[in-house]
Amino acid sequence: MGGVVMLSFIICFALLLGGYFVYGKVVENTFAPDDRETPAVRINDGVDYVVMPQWKLFLVQLLNIAGLGPIFGAMQGALWGPVVFLWITFGTIFAGGVHDYFSGMLSERNDGASISEVCGIYLGGVMKNVMRVFSVVLLVMVGTVFAVGPAGLIVTLLKNAGISGMFSSTEVWLWIILAYYFIATFISIDKIIGRIYPIFGICLIVMAVGVIFGIFTNPAYTIPEIWSNFTNMHPDGKPIWSFMFITVACGAISGFHSTQSPLMARCMKSEKQGHFVFYGAMVAEGVIALIWAAAGCAVYEVTGGLSTGLKEILANGQSAAIYDVCIKTMGSVGVALAMIGVIVCPITSGDTAFRSARLVLADWFKIDQNKIQKRLVLCVPLLAAGAFIGHLDYAIVWRYFSWTNQTLAMIVLWTASMYLYREKKNYWITAVPATFMSAVSMTYFVCASECLGLSTTIAYPAGIILAALFLGIFLHATKKPVKAA
Repeated sequence: MGGVVMLSFIICFALLLGGYFVYGKVVENTFAPDDRETPAVRINDGVDYVVMPQWKLFLVQLLNIAGLGPIFGAMQGALWGPVVFLWITFGTIFAGGVHDYFSGMLSERNDGASISEVCGIYLGGVMKNVMRVFSVVLLVMVGTVFAVGPAGLIVTLLKNAGISGMFSSTEVWLWIILAYYFIATFISIDKIIGRIYPIFGICLIVMAVGVIFGIFTNPAYTIPEIWSNFTNMHPDGKPIWSFMFITVACGAISGFHSTQSPLMARCMKSEKQGHFVFYGAMVAEGVIALIWAAAGCAVYEVTGGLSTGLKEILANGQSAAIYDVCIKTMGSVGVALAMIGVIVCPITSGDTAFRSARLVLADWFKIDQNKIQKRLVLCVPLLAAGAFIGHLDYAIVWRYFSWTNQTLAMIVLWTASMYLYREKKNYWITAVPATFMSAVSMTYFVCASECLGLSTTIAYPAGIILAALFLGIFLHATKKPVKAA
């Protein structure tokens, strides 16, 4: 068995890298970037429109879109077994990378506009307003959750270290993190985000490399092969379609990314950087997700063909699972990296979420962001909303996040399809994944317990019919004369 051990992982890894160079180039050539002056150069307000070097754009974009997403989602996805590798690999290449590239480049072509405004340009005014509300609510929720989670973890660590008093209070750390969010949301993008985040982006990559190295060098761990375990290994019997596709969002395709891409679209010196910055960062996230899914499959025992060991560790919380994997694969070094991963990464996703929310509102109400007082007008109420939500039981609301996330991705892909149609270019590269994600999103909505909760016998055909309907509406729209935006 020695020569073929963990072959599935190696093949998927190679496909992801090949996807960047081959299919990523196809996507880029379809869009056809040119030498026009970018918003970063033309507008350059020193706050949100700031030229940054390509390597920094890539690392900041990676951290903005990744954070804990490709770790948490991939670990949960591993409950289904190595079949999740296929979704991470092909989802990244044909859906996620395409989604991220077009969300970034369409923003860049429209003066760095927020994704809600971009959707409005190509899908009309009604969809623009839907996306505005949708984006702000989603971003504030993400930002808040990524404040509460780390605050709790910091307190746990301090208590374990025997520290008591004021700094052992979750409330205190929540306010400290929210204060940091305020500063990061408020000041120029190159002051904190542009300087520190590349370092954390490197840490995220190093953590993933350390995990996979620890698995490959430890004979106790073997990544199972897809062809030997092509079955549903979920201990609770949750169906692969469409639960797995919803669970693994970041690392395959995530609508949240489209809210982050405009941040870097406002900092690009050349359109030709888009392939590396947007498609490349998504492929890097896919690799990170693949590694963590592999860790979930390899490190924990399987009982009767079911991922029972992984279920047990995840029952203690996803942070506990990350910590456990890092310890098992990297030892004491893993502890430090786990802390960065579990505490710092969500904070970095949280502050850019609030920053994106500020920019969505600024675009919505046409509030100029050059002046400090104008930024204050938006920052204060956003963070106040975050502080309020942070004291609520958001657990129930959060269950809807994965679904809303994938629905957002669906809308963005339909937006890109309409853009390509208007430009008389091959719109199938976005329309096919848009149709697929429509089926995923609608099926989940019909059968998930937190939504309609109907049986799969109803949900499966309903999802396919609705996806076909969306495709039909789009194709019908392509038969009409193009209206002026």
